[in-house]
Amino acid sequence: MKLTRDILLNVPNLFSALRIVLIPLFLYLLFLRTSTTMFWALVVFCLASLTDLIDGWSARHLNQETELGRFLDPLADKFLVISAFIALLFLDPLIPFWMVLVIVARDILITVMRYLAIKKGTVLRTSRFGKVKTAFQMISIIIIIMVFIVQRSWIVVRHSFPVEGPLKFQIVGDILLSDNPYRYLIAGPFLLMAFVTLLTALSGIRYLFTNWRVLIPPYRPGGKS
Repeated sequence: MKLTRDILLNVPNLFSALRIVLIPLFLYLLFLRTSTTMFWALVVFCLASLTDLIDGWSARHLNQETELGRFLDPLADKFLVISAFIALLFLDPLIPFWMVLVIVARDILITVMRYLAIKKGTVLRTSRFGKVKTAFQMISIIIIIMVFIVQRSWIVVRHSFPVEGPLKFQIVGDILLSDNPYRYLIAGPFLLMAFVTLLTALSGIRYLFTNWRVLIPPYRPGGKS
């Protein structure tokens, strides 16, 4: 009972939980695929992203940092960002599956490493690079949704560009070299996703380099030191 009461009265954890609760509403509005509903999906995503700043600030200033909060905060970020990227995969045929796969694989890797760190009675070494990566992911999602809104408002014509192919770099190159007046709007989401994927992969490699010891047994029962 005390644990439940502590969770309910913990402001940072409430904001982290709110970030997760907003995900279904965000996806529902996004998949209606009209410029109006996408605008409201953008508003919901911005609000959800704002809770990430609020829960971190409140945890420090209200002295409410908890083990649950340290677990729930990054988990809420991952749910929000991965849900958005998977949605973008279905909304834009130029965004390749492998980019989203790299992003998801990195987050699964870090989640496993965080669990193993707990089993060893330690914590993962983090850096500002991880926070920069998350911030840029959220900013990129916001920009891409804004591009989708403009595409639908201006009725952007894709002409007959093919979208099949695993990598799609050549397809995007052909679009950028074409005389299509909307070529940057069409290729923009792919270019942003390519940069986000590179940044995410580098972040995962950095985590591996600085925390490789957590992958090596032995692990303590219960994770106690």
